[in-house]
Amino acid sequence: MGILFPLLGYILGSLPFSIWITRYVKKVDVRDSGSGHATTTNTIRQAGFGWGVLVLILDIAKGFLPTYLAIRFSGEVWVVAWTAAAAVIGHCWPLFAQFRGGMGLATAGGSILAVNSLAFLICLILLILLVLVIRHSARASVVAGILFAPVLWLFNIRDVAFWVAVGAGAVIAVRFLIDWNRKYRELWLDREKKC
Repeated sequence: MGILFPLLGYILGSLPFSIWITRYVKKVDVRDSGSGHATTTNTIRQAGFGWGVLVLILDIAKGFLPTYLAIRFSGEVWVVAWTAAAAVIGHCWPLFAQFRGGMGLATAGGSILAVNSLAFLICLILLILLVLVIRHSARASVVAGILFAPVLWLFNIRDVAFWVAVGAGAVIAVRFLIDWNRKYRELWLDREKKC
């Protein structure tokens, strides 16, 4: 039975809401411009702020729901951690979108939120601080993915939330390597400025 929850996590994670919503609203594939990824920020660029917020909520829910169900009906630490990681993997490499998805931060956040709201807040603050210090979103996200679990350990959060952070953080770190050398001209939406 334990394998069913990670499978559910991957399937729910694979629901490409940004692709579907942008296609519905603007009749375009969100991945064809901007960052080239199926993300909230790319949805905002192409479909508007409101639709981007909807995508953000749905992407968080993709991580929250399967992880919550794994906690509720399994309770096994390894099942919960693998379910969270699988949801993020599904978001990044979705079955229903030719394995070209988003970057996984919102889905990882939802997974961590499902197990421990304080852990979620700590990881969010860490990510924001790293972006402000490093001033490169992809590199900051790689470092954040690596540091999520150790920082939670320092805050004495060593329960299932720690292991969820290990799994989800590892996927985030690997995924953001693709944009390691990307040029960001604007900190938050990385659009090129007109000269």
